[in-house]
Amino acid sequence: MTIQSPATKKIVITGAFSYTGKYATRLLLSRGYSVRTLTNHPDRQNEFGQKVEVFPYNFQKPEGLERSLRDASCLINTYWIRFPHDHATFEAAVRNTITLIEAAKKAGVRRIVHVSIANPSMDSPLTYHRGKAQLEQAVIGSGVAYTILRPTVIFGHEDILINNIAWFVRHLPVFGVPGDGRYGIRPIYVEDMAKLIVDSIEKQSNEVINAVGPEMFTFEELVRGIAVALEKSARVVHVPTLVAYLSTRIAGLFLRDVVLTWEEYKGLMANLLAPEGPAAGETRLTQWLSHNRERVGLHYASELLRHY
Repeated sequence: MTIQSPATKKIVITGAFSYTGKYATRLLLSRGYSVRTLTNHPDRQNEFGQKVEVFPYNFQKPEGLERSLRDASCLINTYWIRFPHDHATFEAAVRNTITLIEAAKKAGVRRIVHVSIANPSMDSPLTYHRGKAQLEQAVIGSGVAYTILRPTVIFGHEDILINNIAWFVRHLPVFGVPGDGRYGIRPIYVEDMAKLIVDSIEKQSNEVINAVGPEMFTFEELVRGIAVALEKSARVVHVPTLVAYLSTRIAGLFLRDVVLTWEEYKGLMANLLAPEGPAAGETRLTQWLSHNRERVGLHYASELLRHY
């Protein structure tokens, strides 16, 4: 049997111009892979130029989607939505992803690297986590070899959550922590996440990995740690969850964004972002904050501007 070198292997990645996808694509190119991307924004300016082939998602035309996946040895799937907006719903995202998985199988893709979420469950009351569980089942049931990665919060310079906590800490004298603040969060660095994705291409066995970093924080510890790193004296106070949510809804009106959804509040406070087990990434958030304190939170990061 002929063993292909990276240079002869074509990898299809969804969202090569997005946050995590961009870092994974840089690593793919540096390792000599031929890269093609599927995207909702085929005309968007990007740093890769002609190095990456660009195709639209074509969810409504499965035969076109299948053609864009032909000759690929692996599909890296990062496609999902953070919250419903206009015609983008969780239900549509599930249907679209199942269409993508079926097209990959028909196209002869031999491996799928699928980015999921920590603690997905078919029984979850949260649509986000339930949808992610449905897609894990679709990947596993496809018969294609797979790696499923389950990240929590992915931090880095383009991150939403950590950056925007820092932005609020920089601009407000008081930061309201919902509830007791003892629920956990275990973030992973975006470059560590990209390495997990790209390393999974050459794996031979099926696997499910909790993509988490080496540090565990309670949410209150996280907020206080960010304030200390930025040398800001924002006072941390505990507020009822509904009050915190309504506050972020009001802030979102001024910022023209969705700061946090009600489902995200419930998932965070249910401790879904703090899975146990060994770390899959090496970079510590505390060290990264120390090295990047001059940049973090300087500008608010808008999810709506980024994707819509």
